[in-house]
Amino acid sequence: MELLKVENLSKKYERFELKNVSFSLESGFIMGFIGRNGAGKTTTLKSMLNLVHADSGRITIAGKDFKSDEFDCKKNVGFVLGGVDYYPKNKLKAITDVTKRFYEEWNEEEYQRCLKRFELDPEKRVDELSAGMRVKYSLALALSHNAQLLILDEPTSGLDPVSRDDLLELFQELIEDGEHSILFSTHITSDLEKCADYITYIKNGEILASTEKDTFLNTYRLVNGKAEQLTPLLAKKLIGCREHKFGFEGLIKAEDIALAEGTEIAPADLEAIMVHLERK
Repeated sequence: MELLKVENLSKKYERFELKNVSFSLESGFIMGFIGRNGAGKTTTLKSMLNLVHADSGRITIAGKDFKSDEFDCKKNVGFVLGGVDYYPKNKLKAITDVTKRFYEEWNEEEYQRCLKRFELDPEKRVDELSAGMRVKYSLALALSHNAQLLILDEPTSGLDPVSRDDLLELFQELIEDGEHSILFSTHITSDLEKCADYITYIKNGEILASTEKDTFLNTYRLVNGKAEQLTPLLAKKLIGCREHKFGFEGLIKAEDIALAEGTEIAPADLEAIMVHLERK
């Protein structure tokens, strides 16, 4: 089932413009939303949920039009902007008691399961939780109102490697039932190498690609060569080419790889692709 569909989402500011952003996500998958800081990731996510008023575009969640059924759509979405950082002196129990009043389909049994699974103590205050535990608490709230779609904005930012790995494992477990999907923005590309099924890449407010992760990775190759191997034709096809005293290095599309014959060619990971695509 197509759980999320974004069509031609646009938003114009004085110094930035989101331009006809479109992508979709099926149930049971994780999509990584990547691009450098300021590319439009957070603006896209907030515009999707009407937290920022978009100029145009259509959002469909679980077959329902967001504009006409915003209330029902939002009940089906869990939005996590990092971890909980409000009411730092309040106990989790108190925050939950307020939060669940907004959801008719609050599932107390599921909430208790999440507390146990995430090892959360409801008697603890927010300021007593680590960054990773705050994110887990946000996820517990989202999952306890039967949200099928989790939209996470930089959920692993600032976490140590162990905490990040723990969360990524949790994300994969959450989609195993085939009913949940996760869309999360991040600039930590190594996280996506571990868990993402799809990649959506945004640059300067425009979507450059939205496809399966392996397809995206196989689109490019890294090229290293000597200065004399950098022909004018090859130079035109290289992306983010950098020349140095030993020669040059850059990114090239797999379809143009014949032009780099004789050079050193290697697979490209997400970080290398981003670095070269963003290199001026």
